Amino acid sequence: MRVLITGGSGFVGQCLCRRLKEAGHQLLVVSRSPDEVRDRLPEGSDIRRSVLDFVDTPPDAIVNLAGEPIAAKRWSEEQKERLIDSRVNVTGDLVMLCEQLKASQGRMPKVMVSASAMGFYGDQGDREVTEQTPPHDEFAHRLCKRWEEVAGDVTDFGVRLALLRIGLVLDVGGGSLAKMLPPFKMGLGGRFGDGKQFMPWIHREDLVGAILFLLERDDLEGPFNGSAPHPVTNAEFSRTLAKQLGRPALMPVPAIALEVAFGEMARLLLTGADMRPARLQEAGFEFRFPTLDKALADILG
Repeated sequence: MRVLITGGSGFVGQCLCRRLKEAGHQLLVVSRSPDEVRDRLPEGSDIRRSVLDFVDTPPDAIVNLAGEPIAAKRWSEEQKERLIDSRVNVTGDLVMLCEQLKASQGRMPKVMVSASAMGFYGDQGDREVTEQTPPHDEFAHRLCKRWEEVAGDVTDFGVRLALLRIGLVLDVGGGSLAKMLPPFKMGLGGRFGDGKQFMPWIHREDLVGAILFLLERDDLEGPFNGSAPHPVTNAEFSRTLAKQLGRPALMPVPAIALEVAFGEMARLLLTGADMRPARLQEAGFEFRFPTLDKALADILG
């Protein structure tokens, strides 16, 4: 089938595109710089600058991964607007594509898997969080809520929608781990604040597997938690990573230092949610890397 991917040249998108190509699917990728990303994507990928450029090549399925990294900069009001716009605008274009295809009586996509994030739930302390847990109102929740609401408009055109609330994505070559490894390798790693905050995480291979699973299962729609079944606290994560590297983890970062350095964005590091993939597991999805030990052994081994 033809699969349209936004964010296809990113950390998760590149892995997804490889898996889709290996399975024999045709790739339609949105990128503002097609020439710059061509060597990151499988040969034969159809790369265009805008979602709406594909109105003449209707996709059978859509995967929406676009969005500026949430932890790239301090959250000034201007940066908050950029974070929202980078998600809402592209998602709105996907809705508009469906609208134009329906108006022209073109072939409609059957399904859209649209990224969201664990931030949907906000700070949940140590309570176990499933897709049914009420969110805590804060900026990260409002960002994800708006993102999901815009994606929800595709259902007006008969498109099945699965929303994937993604945890920290772990693998070599990017994501959260790329920023953590240098200090930990030097023996300078440690917990953030008191370390009691939960860190929902997922191996990139399992995340891509979950996306493919949701594309293929016609009976699955609505929100799904995209994280491994065994989340850990920040302190546990630090100890496990240090152990895998054969290094100590004796350099905790005080909460006040993070708050001074990052302002409101420090909440991403100092709060969390014990997020469980209840609906994925109920649907029969099997994780290759259910525990942090197994995931890090694969990534670092």
